[in-house]
Amino acid sequence: MPKGALAVAADDEIDLFELWNALWRSRGLIASISAAFAAGSVAYTLLSPPWYSANVLLAPVKEKTSLDLPGQLAGLAGLVGIGSGGTGSVEAIAVLKSRDFARAFIEDQALLPILFSEDWDATAGRWKLAEPPDLRLAVKLFDEKVREVNEDRKTGLVTLSIEWKDPKLAAAWANLLAIRLNDHMRQRALAEADANVIYLRHELEATTVVMLQQSISRLLESEMQKLMLARGNAEFAFRIIDRAEVPRINWARRILIVVLAALIGGIFSVFVVFIRDAVRNRAGLADGPGAVQG
Repeated sequence: MPKGALAVAADDEIDLFELWNALWRSRGLIASISAAFAAGSVAYTLLSPPWYSANVLLAPVKEKTSLDLPGQLAGLAGLVGIGSGGTGSVEAIAVLKSRDFARAFIEDQALLPILFSEDWDATAGRWKLAEPPDLRLAVKLFDEKVREVNEDRKTGLVTLSIEWKDPKLAAAWANLLAIRLNDHMRQRALAEADANVIYLRHELEATTVVMLQQSISRLLESEMQKLMLARGNAEFAFRIIDRAEVPRINWARRILIVVLAALIGGIFSVFVVFIRDAVRNRAGLADGPGAVQG
């Protein structure tokens, strides 16, 4: 190995050894900073109000229509603006995540004073602020911090999670949202099928072509089946597999916060030690013999 390479390797070993010595000499400082971060996180987790998570497990409901439309009828249905049936989990999940769905839920349940309880005077029944929070802010809070929807791509199962300070309210909101979603999708399907039935009946009376009458009759039969299924099925879009139960405090999450805070404190303290030693070394070089001679 060339002498230059040996010198570089020796310098690297010396640098690593010096870094380790610097950390070992400052082990008390590192331990103190890490402990301070951990203590701060403990105080935060104990003093801050806990947030509880309530979960509802949903399974998409498969299409139950027994009438399969052949290719020609399916094309005809598309031309007249009639869907092929089924709500589809994609549409239902999109509705569940939508701001309009959250807005309607907040309005119907009168959740503004609950979502912004710190600004609401329950005794006087009025807001403490001159400009009270509006529905737009409530929807933003609900969308970003309260409601969460996750879909398992492999199984198709959907988990609706509600996080809130009151565990009973978290469970109640999660269960109610699942019920409202099914009712919303069912009412939408009923309205679409009713409109399609009226349109098809009108077209059936207006045409005199036998083959066209037969095709429209098949489409009309399909829409009538959709109406019956929607009217008789409460769990229209999703079947509720597990309802939300009143959650308990998640101690594992709080312990994780403390551990992460201690780890961050340790990393921060290492940086402090390195910067302090670098400053001392530079100051020592500046005060050395060469600096005096200059």
